[in-house]
Amino acid sequence: MTALVVYESVYGNTREVAEAVAAGLGDARVVSVQEAIKHVHKAELLVVGGPTHIHGMTTARSRRAAAEDRKTHAFPGVADGPGVRDWLRDLPQIANAQAAAFDTRVHGSPLLTGSASRGIGRRLRRHGYTVVGAESFVVTGTEGPLAEGELNRARAWGTELARALPRTVGGATE
Repeated sequence: MTALVVYESVYGNTREVAEAVAAGLGDARVVSVQEAIKHVHKAELLVVGGPTHIHGMTTARSRRAAAEDRKTHAFPGVADGPGVRDWLRDLPQIANAQAAAFDTRVHGSPLLTGSASRGIGRRLRRHGYTVVGAESFVVTGTEGPLAEGELNRARAWGTELARALPRTVGGATE
């Protein structure tokens, strides 16, 4: 199985989760959304993740606010590039492809905190993907860090995704 994990990260937490999910998947490639925009990647499973801002996916405005807030430590240039929302808008239609969505968010009910993975999953479905999983990973505050055990949980989720998908051997599906 070929898997691609595309992530957007403002403070580094979502990148860490993406790398852990990829480790659980096995031989998965991990790319930032900025890199994904430059290249077309084919994969049997596309896993897309981003941070939750203002109850959903980031916007240019929310990334800019994070970068300009002197109390935070956002990655340099985070406000300049596209986010997952932008990338998904331009994603080509794919029939019968599989995908999964994840986000990072503060602890609490998604009704109170929001969840970027819901919007990611919805947009993936619009582009023809079958969404086989969605998950949220908890950060302890706006900038993080990730809550204890979240990287292990992300790795386990990646392993679970890999087990749930059909395996291809010599071009044939098992």
